[in-house]
Amino acid sequence: MAHYLIGDVQGCDAPLARLLAKIAFSPSRDTLYLLGDLVNRGPASAAVLRRLMAYGDAARCLLGNHDLSLLAVAHGHRPPHRNDTMDEILQAGDREAMLDWLRHRAMAIHAHGLLMVHGGVLPSWDLAQTLALAAEVEAVLRGPELGAFLARMWGNQPDRWDDALQGADRLRVIVNALTRLRFVTPEGAMDLKASGRLDQAPPGLLPWFDVPGRRSAGTCIAFGHWSTLGYLRRPDIISLDTGCVWGGCLSALRLDESGGGAHELIQEQCEQAQVPGE
Repeated sequence: MAHYLIGDVQGCDAPLARLLAKIAFSPSRDTLYLLGDLVNRGPASAAVLRRLMAYGDAARCLLGNHDLSLLAVAHGHRPPHRNDTMDEILQAGDREAMLDWLRHRAMAIHAHGLLMVHGGVLPSWDLAQTLALAAEVEAVLRGPELGAFLARMWGNQPDRWDDALQGADRLRVIVNALTRLRFVTPEGAMDLKASGRLDQAPPGLLPWFDVPGRRSAGTCIAFGHWSTLGYLRRPDIISLDTGCVWGGCLSALRLDESGGGAHELIQEQCEQAQVPGE
């Protein structure tokens, strides 16, 4: 029995298939933890979803910003981006089954000593609060207010957490942190536009995981979303988006079965599906 973290797939089913063959993945024995952005920008998003759906509980998947964007487009609350590759799903006969499966995925997972998110965790959140806030969004995604939520989900404000936030503003901050976060101010205000390397941080900004006094520092956090960061492993973080859709690699990290640790990195070279910078 083995447990693997896998970075952003983004509709690249062929590299995913090769990676799973390389690790000899068996859904009857092993478990995959996919760190979000399952779909979009790659050539085969529908194939990715059908594959993961078929694996059942052996594939535990997080929602990323591209997955939420698919739901918003499908429900008529967001126009497609010119580089989106969602049409295969939107026009499929099993469209509703795929969309329903997607909205029942997690916003955060705590397993094997790791907190798993797609984007990041605000400095003021500890493990318990992160999981509780993720559960708030999950309940709305799975409930009757899905359409209203998707209609008001987008935007960069408010840019910081306040326990008094309510309604759409509260949910928007949670979603932005868990799926879009890279850089913040030392006070915890999100900058959702900066996306470069660590040495390209705009003045006054820090990567979310390097803010002094971060309350989640006692828990190792695994995340994707930041392809220019690439693979980075420290005692407190594991970054695993290695730019598959940009012609980089799709990465899997086998977890130490004793819990908490991670030891073997397995990568599969990917075909470039997007033009760099788009």
